[in-house]
Amino acid sequence: MPRGQMMFVLHAHLPYVHHPEYPFFLEEHWLFEAITETYIPLLRMFRNLEQDKVPVKLTMSITPPLMEMLANSNLQNKYEKHLEKLVELARKEVARTANEHPRKHKMAQYYLQHLEDTLYIFREQYKKNILNGFKEYMARGYLDIITCNATHGYLPFMEQYPQAIRAQLEQAVKTYERHIGVKPRGIWLAECAYFPGLDKYLAEYGLEYFFVDSHAFWYADERPRYGVYRPIVTPNNVFAFAKDPESSEQVWSAQIGYPGDSRYREFYRDIGFDREYEYIRPYIDPSGVRMNTGIKYHKITSKDTPLDKKDYYDIDEAKATAYEHAKDFLRKKEAQIDYLLNLFEGLEPIIVAPFDAELFGHWWYEGPFFLEYFMREAAKSQKLRVVRACDVVDWIEKVQILTPAASSWGANGYNEVWLNGTNDWIYPHLHEMVERMTEVAKEHADESDPLKICVLNQMVREL
Repeated sequence: MPRGQMMFVLHAHLPYVHHPEYPFFLEEHWLFEAITETYIPLLRMFRNLEQDKVPVKLTMSITPPLMEMLANSNLQNKYEKHLEKLVELARKEVARTANEHPRKHKMAQYYLQHLEDTLYIFREQYKKNILNGFKEYMARGYLDIITCNATHGYLPFMEQYPQAIRAQLEQAVKTYERHIGVKPRGIWLAECAYFPGLDKYLAEYGLEYFFVDSHAFWYADERPRYGVYRPIVTPNNVFAFAKDPESSEQVWSAQIGYPGDSRYREFYRDIGFDREYEYIRPYIDPSGVRMNTGIKYHKITSKDTPLDKKDYYDIDEAKATAYEHAKDFLRKKEAQIDYLLNLFEGLEPIIVAPFDAELFGHWWYEGPFFLEYFMREAAKSQKLRVVRACDVVDWIEKVQILTPAASSWGANGYNEVWLNGTNDWIYPHLHEMVERMTEVAKEHADESDPLKICVLNQMVREL
């Protein structure tokens, strides 16, 4: 019996920030939060599912800037110290909450155990480089790691500068190969931004597939025979997968999506702001500015409940809710597949659900639990199986050839988020710099002076 396919695609990206001259730099904590709340929880999910022999398939982009940061020994050591301080704070919280509300004490105990396990995974299991963990799960067939254009640049605005597009793609492939050990097969285009003809450049660099917003299929040069529920092949023989808007709304929507449930953890209530200043000062910005620690004792309660009136959070209640939501999401996907199977005359529909990776864990704390529970339930399903993008590319037949429309996954599916009346002034300057950089690169193509090479490389980074 034909079954539908379900593909989760997580996009992991952070802008490159590294200041070795400072022992503490606030923006580096974006990376530290993401490691603690998203990347290591995903590795923990893989560990749990593998131990229980549950099949798991996930596609995940790790951008070149993020790969470089995760592999940087200075940032690894800074993160280790950051995590050690969090463990120290959690121990203090266990002692302190013993005389406070029982739910706070329960959560303090949970955070201590959780952070100790996080430190073990980071330091002992992966020797401070969690890229090794993702590489291991890719080698075992659980994960499909794909690349992204080098600086997360918006490629449609480079259309008139092929050399800039090639630089983005060439560096993406080189960075991936240096860290992962093989060439990438797929790419996440930053912001899912596409323009007709971009596939020519992707093919040049051996990239076999990419992801677009649903608008790219809806407004393609021909009507997509299967909507967004089967990939297409572009004129340059590159596969394109389109986002399923229904799945996106069910999971991501702030109004009706699962993350807004009242039983889930409140993101904006943190002991970095709640605890007495002198007590919390060793664990916040050394300048004295309060900041999130990741230790939070309250739940959403309701969208209208003021922050200072939120009820206490319970991890077991939240996990049970995530399990309930995972089963609900599976039921909805199975019903969607039943409907599509009738339309497709036996061809298997493929539901593609792309998300920012940081939604799972950082913004939606229970997201990794939801994903793990979904994988467990999907393994029992008779109607659906979870797949990676590379799996589909390897086995799919009967693929329609068409040209996706210019589009992005930004508001209204086009480019207006990145080009509008508030920022259009900058693009002539950026284009001028591209032209000047191209001229300088040609002039110094055979440069041998180490200092000049260093300056040239920095110019490219800045651009």
